[in-house]
Amino acid sequence: MYQILKMEGRAKRGRLSTVHGNVETPVFMNVGTVAAIKGAVSTEDLEEIGTQVELSNTYHLHVRPGDIVVKQMGGLHRFMSWNKPILTDSGGFQVFSLAGLRKIKEEGVYFNSHIDGRRIFMGPEESMRIQSNLASTIAMAFDECAPSKAEKSYVQASVERTTRWLERCKREMRRLNELEDTINREQLLFGINQGAVYDDIRIEHARRIREMELDGYAVGGLAVGETHQEMYHILEEVVPYLPTDKPTYLMGVGTPANILESVERGVDFFDCVYPSRNGRHGHLYTGHGKINLFNAKYELDGRPIEEGCGCPACRRYSRAYIRHLLKAKEMLGMRLCVLHNLYFYNTMMAEIRDALDQGRFAAYKREKLAGMAVPESEISG
Repeated sequence: MYQILKMEGRAKRGRLSTVHGNVETPVFMNVGTVAAIKGAVSTEDLEEIGTQVELSNTYHLHVRPGDIVVKQMGGLHRFMSWNKPILTDSGGFQVFSLAGLRKIKEEGVYFNSHIDGRRIFMGPEESMRIQSNLASTIAMAFDECAPSKAEKSYVQASVERTTRWLERCKREMRRLNELEDTINREQLLFGINQGAVYDDIRIEHARRIREMELDGYAVGGLAVGETHQEMYHILEEVVPYLPTDKPTYLMGVGTPANILESVERGVDFFDCVYPSRNGRHGHLYTGHGKINLFNAKYELDGRPIEEGCGCPACRRYSRAYIRHLLKAKEMLGMRLCVLHNLYFYNTMMAEIRDALDQGRFAAYKREKLAGMAVPESEISG
């Protein structure tokens, strides 16, 4: 059940109750594609840095170790020793990202595995079965993420097929949740709005899928080539046509600024690889802008990444030491940077929730954006 606790304009402060616990929204889901955050981050670490939801990928776990293996191990929660909510992406994004290795048909998508080249078929029913075997808290519907600049006629046909696939996903999910050997018989299903950058296609698709009475609704196919302003425009046009009383999830987004702008437009679930990927390359988020620890000016810098930060890296280690680890290619350097960035994101989401609770989100957004706009050359130089 999803409950709206407070609103400020379109911005929502909510709570999603699940079989694996409550999710306070707005929330950033920490991305562990293959059931682990890249950078040697453990589930104990995730608990320490305030993670509410871990996100894993259906396609990648189907390829390795195999969803049957995960089911035999008791499901993804037991497999990775994580007792809070997990969302599994459906594998639909791989329809987009593995363009050179797939063929799309009405029944589903034929892949060549990116690992060993073996032939794989995944359609709506297969995606639901895999996600049921993984026993995630939230399963995503199988869809096609069309390129944002694709021809309108292609996008229209793709969206119509995605709608048919969603109907098949819903039927299969209902069937699976009634089986005795299903690990999580209370698995939730989120549908995905598509339509590239075409307002009319997006709005019509939103109208159609909202009638299906799903557990949540995502806006997909953004942050894949369009500008930030185009993305914000799509959100302004589409979110009002999605149910306010259900979670709204913007897939694969984004930067701290993207999140703040999107919360204002009614989004309350987010995920992105930026904090972990950037962390592994020494690019770190702070409330005063982004810094690159590979820069020489940090070689003798004895301060933490950010003064006052409560993450495991900042509580104990200096910029100079972490920079040394990165330069020496020691895994600890990447790990500390990833932990800092994820802590930054998770803490920012807690601040957003507090600001919404207090009716001061607009002021918080202005202050946060102004602080993060400081050039690195001016950050405690």
